[in-house]
Amino acid sequence: MSSQQLPLHDLHESEGARFGDFAGYQMPMRYEGGAVAEHEWCRSQAALFDVSHMGVIELWGDGAAAALEQIVPAAISELALDRGRYTFFTNEDGGVLDDLIVTNRGDHLQLVVNAGTKHDDLEYLRAHIDDQCEVSDLVDAAILALQGPEAINIISEFHPVMATTAFGWGHVVRLGDSDAWASRSGYTGEDGVELILPSHSVVSTVGRLLSDDRVRLAGLAARDSLRLEAGLCLYGHDLGPDISPIEAGLTWAIQKRRRREGGYIGADIIGRQISEGPPRVRVGLSSEKRPVREDSTLHDAAGTKIGFVSSGGFGPSFGGPIAMGFVTPEFAEPGTSLTAIQRGREIPIITSPLPFVPHNYYRG
Repeated sequence: MSSQQLPLHDLHESEGARFGDFAGYQMPMRYEGGAVAEHEWCRSQAALFDVSHMGVIELWGDGAAAALEQIVPAAISELALDRGRYTFFTNEDGGVLDDLIVTNRGDHLQLVVNAGTKHDDLEYLRAHIDDQCEVSDLVDAAILALQGPEAINIISEFHPVMATTAFGWGHVVRLGDSDAWASRSGYTGEDGVELILPSHSVVSTVGRLLSDDRVRLAGLAARDSLRLEAGLCLYGHDLGPDISPIEAGLTWAIQKRRRREGGYIGADIIGRQISEGPPRVRVGLSSEKRPVREDSTLHDAAGTKIGFVSSGGFGPSFGGPIAMGFVTPEFAEPGTSLTAIQRGREIPIITSPLPFVPHNYYRG
């Protein structure tokens, strides 16, 4: 089956994008200046990422929050107006079916889900809670991420209150020909906003943003190196049906009430891992020689396999090869020397604290 195009495909093509297939979409991976330059621009100015491959689902009705709590471990019922919260769908084994952002938009809940799972997520919601609230189809929307230290300064010129809006909160902002939902959030470790807006107006909106010299387009390759330096999980790599949120180091995303009461799918296993500890844990990894890639195995000094690499690459801001992976708890202490085996080649590697580069979120 041929891959789909984003609403901005023609603009990306005209800007010299090099495309690659990701989650069934032709995605701009990098532009003429290269992924490292885009990464560094995001750290210093404002990089604009097109993430319209992701999905938006809405839940309507008075029972939506209580219904959603049956299938996610986050506290949704007390979510404040205009606030978003990170959570995940879990299975009976405590694994993660998808991670998502849920936002209280007042008259409905807005869910932003991953591209590769969005159709499955929609069916999952309908199978479990369709009798308790109205589950929309996938919303026809474009999603942009404006990330970097200048991002808020730029958006605040359209809507000044964004300057004092804390990370995780949002507002409706008028950008060009239409309104956009602007949440102070992102997946780069930098401050910034994510914009959800009608697909038909995205071309004019992007044109207006790119007219600012502080804004440049950036592709998926830079977004991945930024999120890796920030120590953020990527679904299908650092999260999946056989990886629990506790193993992935995401206990913070399960609020105290939900830890006490459970009541969601997989709660017994996840609760046990919270109280007793998980069988393996996510760690940072660094090496001097070369990047280690996903599915490389990790071994102790005796050669025993004790884990695996889930994400890996080069960190331009960190200045060297970095990765994340899972090891048994006794090998998780930062500074532990291990060996990664990649295609039969042994690579010395050391466990490292996460994140590799400090986050620059505005907490208010």
